[in-house]
Amino acid sequence: MIDKGGGASLRDTKFGHMTVGQLMEKDVQSSNKNTVAESLASYMMDGFGSVPIVDDSQRLVGVVSEFDLLNALRKGRKLSEVTAGEIMTPNPVSASQNMDIPTLIDVLQNNHLIRVPVVDAGGKLIGIVARRDILRGYLQSET
Repeated sequence: MIDKGGGASLRDTKFGHMTVGQLMEKDVQSSNKNTVAESLASYMMDGFGSVPIVDDSQRLVGVVSEFDLLNALRKGRKLSEVTAGEIMTPNPVSASQNMDIPTLIDVLQNNHLIRVPVVDAGGKLIGIVARRDILRGYLQSET
């Protein structure tokens, strides 16, 4: 992963040794399968681009994104009559808190994602990390 200027690999930098756990947001807005889609849309108006969907044990079972909501609207569905379980993306891509940042960047880029939920070894939701968190971490590591 050498840049065109012959620079060092990202993995050889201070930033490249950071982990998801260092950059993730721990205060995550999540919902369950029975949450009405209209409520999820209102969360998104508050700045959440997607909402992790968890079971009663807080294990990640899906994600509802703006894309999922728009898809429901496109199909003529009323968001007040649709649940998260009906429109969520099941078994979403997730990250572990020990994942290094170069790997996280690959996950985001390869899957065309803006953010991913962070889960522990048992699949329990413990955070979320977005592209902007990575950029913030980079800028802070350079100072």
